[in-house]
Amino acid sequence: MRLSRATLGRLPAPSLPRVDPGSFGPGIVHLGVGAFHRAHQAVYTEEAMAADGGDWGIVEVAPRSAAIVDALTSQDLLYSVTTLGPSSTSTRVIGSVAGAFQASAAPSTVVELLADPRIRVVTLTVTEKAYRLDPATGQVLWDDELRADLSTDRSPRTIPGLLIRGLQARQKADAGPIALVSCDNLPANGHRLSGLVTQTAGSTLDWVRESVTFPGTMVDRIVPATTPALLETAASALGASDLAAVCGEPYSQWVIEDSFAGGRPSWELAGAVMTDDARPWELLKLRTLNGVHSAIAYLGALAGYSTIASALELPGLSAVLRSFIASDVAPTLDPPPGTTVVSYGESALTRFANPAMGHRTLQVAMDGSQKLPQRILHTLMDRRAAGGVPRWGALVVAAWMRFVQGTADDGRSLPLDDPLAPDIRARLAAAPSTPEGVVEALLGLNTVFDPALAADDVVRSLLVEWLTSLTRHGVAATLSAVQGDTA
Repeated sequence: MRLSRATLGRLPAPSLPRVDPGSFGPGIVHLGVGAFHRAHQAVYTEEAMAADGGDWGIVEVAPRSAAIVDALTSQDLLYSVTTLGPSSTSTRVIGSVAGAFQASAAPSTVVELLADPRIRVVTLTVTEKAYRLDPATGQVLWDDELRADLSTDRSPRTIPGLLIRGLQARQKADAGPIALVSCDNLPANGHRLSGLVTQTAGSTLDWVRESVTFPGTMVDRIVPATTPALLETAASALGASDLAAVCGEPYSQWVIEDSFAGGRPSWELAGAVMTDDARPWELLKLRTLNGVHSAIAYLGALAGYSTIASALELPGLSAVLRSFIASDVAPTLDPPPGTTVVSYGESALTRFANPAMGHRTLQVAMDGSQKLPQRILHTLMDRRAAGGVPRWGALVVAAWMRFVQGTADDGRSLPLDDPLAPDIRARLAAAPSTPEGVVEALLGLNTVFDPALAADDVVRSLLVEWLTSLTRHGVAATLSAVQGDTA
């Protein structure tokens, strides 16, 4: 038996949707129907409608894959979210979806939706690649497919094409203002989306400037991949199979810049933080939560731990991470009102210790050259600019330098899954195999390390010191040796 409206009467009250499915009209189009959106924004929207009403049903649009659209439509647009606590789980059905389409199969339907005056918000979780922007300059990466989307009458095939064609249709229909809301985990995501649209809007540009807003957001919830075990858990809780089931940790946060000319759901009643500026929250997450995540991944993988939660059992690691947060990260941030960097960091450590998340150290360690600048290196740069000595941040960078050499402390091979892997390997092969040689070689990655940071003698000295210890003694002994120095 499959999950459907007919099966809802058999569910215990805590598992029921917060709203009556089908009792509301559409108000939001969402592009990118991945697990994160279904475990995050769709949950907030359902709870907002439950608290304050409104026609804010979500029309889900999958850019290419039909699998999730087929699953949702076969289940009366219902699915479940299982919350994975450290020692218990709970499952409930979400009823905020008002429709589901596959963009590649029905692009004209998506364009018509964006021109529908009932739709006042478009949210996106489409990953960075879909924006087709140069990450360094913010300029559109034009190609033949994008040009064809914007200069011919063919059905659009790209995310920018869908947006622009939809906005053109909305202007023609005089359907009123609309907010385009990026919920992708990107720095300044609202600014990036605005840049994409204004660079590709063409003759619609003046209308876009008058009628479209681009609220920035910060999103946070750990959402593990759906597994056969999760599907079994959901089926057991619901008494029916759910092919669209997702799961997530108990913690969830959504910070949204409150710039919605056409109205919005009462997301604040569902726990979202409405603000004038999401950047302080974004920076707090990047440097604290994400920075700590990377630190655990590199030190844990080197020490032979397969998961983030198990790595936190490494003696001395939690103390080092607390010192990193208090001594290096906190002085570089002006946290949002009502929070402190240290308390936020403690929350992150508690979340990462949840074994149900199953986050693998090697997975988090991927793409280190792309993650290090925002997560760690900017912290080091700010500390040095203020005259500080970023001792613990330098340990994280040294752990990455040790990790990319490809060997754990027990001699096992470590994979280097990184866009710069060929350059990294070439530099290491040409350098002396000493800590000094490795530091010199890797600091030459000028797309990763700012030249001023690479030339900083204090930082270089710290990196050589830490890398020497990690190379000669390993992670466990290195952490043991500094236990008296940690906060």
